[in-house]
Amino acid sequence: MTTADTASGPLPGPPPGCPAHGMGPEALHRLYGPAAESNPQALYETLRARYGPVAPVLLHGDLPAWLVLGHRENLEVMRSPSRFSRDSRNWRMFQEGRVAPDSPLRPMIQWQPICVFADGREHERLRGAVTGSLEQFDRRGIRRYVIRYTNQLVDSFAATGQADLIGDFAEKLPMLVMTQLLGMPEEYGPRLVDAALDLMKGSKTALASNDFLVSTLRTLTERKKVSPGHDLPSWLIRHDAGLTDNEVLEHLRLVLVAANETTVNLIANTLHLVLTDRRFRANLAGGHMTLPDALEKVLWDAPPLSAIPGRWATGDTLLGGQRIKAGDMLLLGVAAGNVDPEIRPDLSAPLQGNRAHLSFSSGPHECPGQDIGRAIADTGIDTLLARLPDLQLAVAEGDLRTRAAWLSKRLESMPVRFTPPRSAAEGEAGRSDVATTGPGPLPEVVPVTAVEPGSAPVGRERARTSWWARLFRSRR
Repeated sequence: MTTADTASGPLPGPPPGCPAHGMGPEALHRLYGPAAESNPQALYETLRARYGPVAPVLLHGDLPAWLVLGHRENLEVMRSPSRFSRDSRNWRMFQEGRVAPDSPLRPMIQWQPICVFADGREHERLRGAVTGSLEQFDRRGIRRYVIRYTNQLVDSFAATGQADLIGDFAEKLPMLVMTQLLGMPEEYGPRLVDAALDLMKGSKTALASNDFLVSTLRTLTERKKVSPGHDLPSWLIRHDAGLTDNEVLEHLRLVLVAANETTVNLIANTLHLVLTDRRFRANLAGGHMTLPDALEKVLWDAPPLSAIPGRWATGDTLLGGQRIKAGDMLLLGVAAGNVDPEIRPDLSAPLQGNRAHLSFSSGPHECPGQDIGRAIADTGIDTLLARLPDLQLAVAEGDLRTRAAWLSKRLESMPVRFTPPRSAAEGEAGRSDVATTGPGPLPEVVPVTAVEPGSAPVGRERARTSWWARLFRSRR
């Protein structure tokens, strides 16, 4: 239904409990805090049962929004930019000055000169620069990087016969690869990992993490203008779209944050499936289910992002039987939409070959880097399993604990054990020709002042720099 469809009659009133109905915020469900984050899927089903496919919720600061729970309704929003804009300046909360200057929402939804927050021709110009630049990468070269860094990571813990596949593998691999695609020194991997994860978590230090990312990428952009290479910053700078320096910087930030968080979660959730689903492990060993099939199952059942912010209504309209007012914010409930009973009445039914999930969005803002994310996850996990074929959990599945935030959910740690390989040299074959297939020479070390050298990682519960220090000292 379009806005014009509602002209023939009045819209129904807001649902009970909605702030517009005169109820206080205490009547609504919050999408943040321990109660919501302990079991977000249960919250989604509670909301679906009470409100249907679109539910009123509260974000950080008790700011009202709509969570889209239905699969069909999510696609309707994704594919209707004239009704649901990506320009966050339309949000009534911004216009009324209700978003605090230090709100953890700002790094994710504050308007920026990037394709994510643009519509129409401006969106086409900016997105064209991003997709055109990403297409410059040789997919085989990316896979060689993934193999190289996977082998390095495995070598760092292989002799011990045990590891944490979240902290020792999933959280490190994507950023190692991304530093190469951006033409950055590898030494910035650990700091960027911490900042990107903290930013997506929406913690109290999210703004400081964002400042660190921006400072690093600004310096990188200035260097690439003087000494371009075969990398994403250089291609964005040279693209016919004529991006400004700020547009280049912000799109690098977008790619870095989005690619890292989503790929870390995809790797973590797929490894969880491989190690806990006996039927899958048997099928994989027997050749009846491929690793790409496993990735698709995870994209359905445990998507990298639980929700995608956001869309803003350009006028009064109806969605899922709810009255949406001009300036309202909508969150795309990807995890909820993927298990919508309207399209998946039997969640145990096979999904091989079915890519109708919402995990990469749809419409004009569909994820442009999804193939790179798949390649990193697919190749990384495949290489890991080849190196450690008897990999198994070191704890009972029930002892695994998840970490949830308002946008994502995944395991905090994944302790495993395995038989140590005879020699760490098993991984050498995957590294031999990487240097000649990548984006070219790395720039000099980028000076960063946002975070003092040697300080604790921003917004993390535990420091994880010792492994990186040992790794890069050994390479000098």
